Amino acid sequence: MKLAVVGGGVNGVMIAWTLAKRGHAVTLFERDALMGATSRASSKLLHGGVRYLENGEFGLVKKALADRAWWLAHAPDAALAHPLPIVWPIYKGARRGRWLMKAGFVLYDLLAGSANLGRHRWLDRRSLAESGDGLKPGGLAGGYRYVDGQMDDYRLGLWAANEAQRAGVTLREHAAVTRVGADGSIVVDGEALRFDAVVNAAGPWAETLLKESGLSANVALDTVRGSHIVLDRPLSQGYLFEVPRERRVVFVLPYQGKTLIGTTEVRQSPLEPVECSATEESYLLALYNHYFVAQAGPADVVERFAGIRPLIRSATDPNRALRDYQFEACGRLLTVFGGKWTTAPSLAQEAAQRLAKTLR
Repeated sequence: MKLAVVGGGVNGVMIAWTLAKRGHAVTLFERDALMGATSRASSKLLHGGVRYLENGEFGLVKKALADRAWWLAHAPDAALAHPLPIVWPIYKGARRGRWLMKAGFVLYDLLAGSANLGRHRWLDRRSLAESGDGLKPGGLAGGYRYVDGQMDDYRLGLWAANEAQRAGVTLREHAAVTRVGADGSIVVDGEALRFDAVVNAAGPWAETLLKESGLSANVALDTVRGSHIVLDRPLSQGYLFEVPRERRVVFVLPYQGKTLIGTTEVRQSPLEPVECSATEESYLLALYNHYFVAQAGPADVVERFAGIRPLIRSATDPNRALRDYQFEACGRLLTVFGGKWTTAPSLAQEAAQRLAKTLR
């Protein structure tokens, strides 16, 4: 069949690749450059989402852990994806105590099954001090060390796009789709085209595209900006910290010889400029300075970036919003709502299955 995929982020790329491998003639349309927006502004992690266990998203975590293994097995070299040790330090008075965290990591290991990258283990404060990363010792009881994956999101996404092209996908960059129809039609750069079916995988802009096309949906997106900053200092391993006086957690990670800190959660329209605000930078620096002896200020920040995540609107607090994805069909149009970077392989397989059912 002749199919169109709208959106050149990781989910659109993986959907197009999957459909092409099933024998379809697929054209992917991206309004700017492939992997040019949300998909290159992630926290650079291939992970199951250990904190999602708090929201009861066990199925999502299990799926993400399997997809984490898929990416690590298929990435062409370690520069694009590799395992990363991460420590969750536990301080006196923490919102999540040692035994609660123990239960969470036991479950995380069980859900990973044979795809586990290394079982969690407890490190005492002396072991953490030996890392040389300079954690503040006051009130530190120790921490749990586990292993997730780290990636170069932009380069890994371009590798997937290249594989999709090799499978027969036609990639059209700088081709803005302004309208989609339930009859399989699209309007791209003012030209009307017709396909057997269309997949709307425009990420944060998926709902906007439907509205601009005069179509409604039962699923609503919660578009949330996530900002990161980068410090020009090394780090031996990753860390996951509770934000003081908040339920949220923030990653502090080694990345390409530097330290990556993120992320924030600020609601914004996908039509507004996407950039790290001064308030968000101060928030992330305050988190870093709360836990590390060597302090950092704005002058130490060598890079700032932000992206919009298309979460399913499911909670008043975006920190509690579901991280999974949903599909909605309207005639020959299938729209993807939500989706994490890590779970793009599973999302693509499910999208192909849903599309086949829709066409039948």
